[in-house]
Amino acid sequence: YVCSTWGNNHFKTFDGDVYQFPGICEYNFVSDCREAYKEFSVHIQRALNSNGHPEIQYILMKIKDIMVYLKPNLVVVEGRIVKTPYYTSGVLIESNEIYTKIYAKLGMVLMWNQQDALMVELDNKFNNHTCGLCGDYNGIQIYNEFISGDASYNSITYGNMQKISKPNAKCEDPDETQALPSCNEHRDECQRLLTSPAFADCRLRLNLEMYIQACMQDKCACNGKEDSFCLCSTISEYSRQCSHAGGRPGEWRTQNFC
Repeated sequence: YVCSTWGNNHFKTFDGDVYQFPGICEYNFVSDCREAYKEFSVHIQRALNSNGHPEIQYILMKIKDIMVYLKPNLVVVEGRIVKTPYYTSGVLIESNEIYTKIYAKLGMVLMWNQQDALMVELDNKFNNHTCGLCGDYNGIQIYNEFISGDASYNSITYGNMQKISKPNAKCEDPDETQALPSCNEHRDECQRLLTSPAFADCRLRLNLEMYIQACMQDKCACNGKEDSFCLCSTISEYSRQCSHAGGRPGEWRTQNFC
């Protein structure tokens, strides 16, 4: 199962909940949360780039006892910059100009496009053992993420709960009372983009509605600005997840589009 984050602060948990969380602190993306020995953790920090779009600035991972720090075009293991492909006990790191990929023998694959999109695939031996923005991986939506006991949380409260407290961090928590406005426009356009012939092989592999909703949110947030980030980030994610699920998306980018 895959947890991912992409584009305009979208997240999809292992259990399939999709939400937006615009935090710019360092957060627990996904960690092994068993009491005893924790096998891994993945932290991320986003920031706005020069175009005002969110990008992942760095990823900090611990796999067993190995610390890995990723930035665009930079891989640091145990405090040393390394060349890829790099192999150390049970961890393989590959990277090219577009992607950084990490394979961990304990049952995890991480893939980052060095910009906005990160996905982590976990072995199901971690079912019900994870915590973080990716949820608890118990196979049930909403429960333990947005509903806990008698309390229910909106996505911003949930996101703020995953913050890693660092004494000197200068970042504001997003305001929990300002839930992101929901958006009911642009459905036809989003549906047309995501059901184009290029994606014929994807339709049965992914939950289309989820990506239509994310695309609609993006279009509303763009406010008519037709820049490629607004339009393309969710479609890129759909294409990536389709490939990851074994599908073969066709060529959907054109000279005029994305």
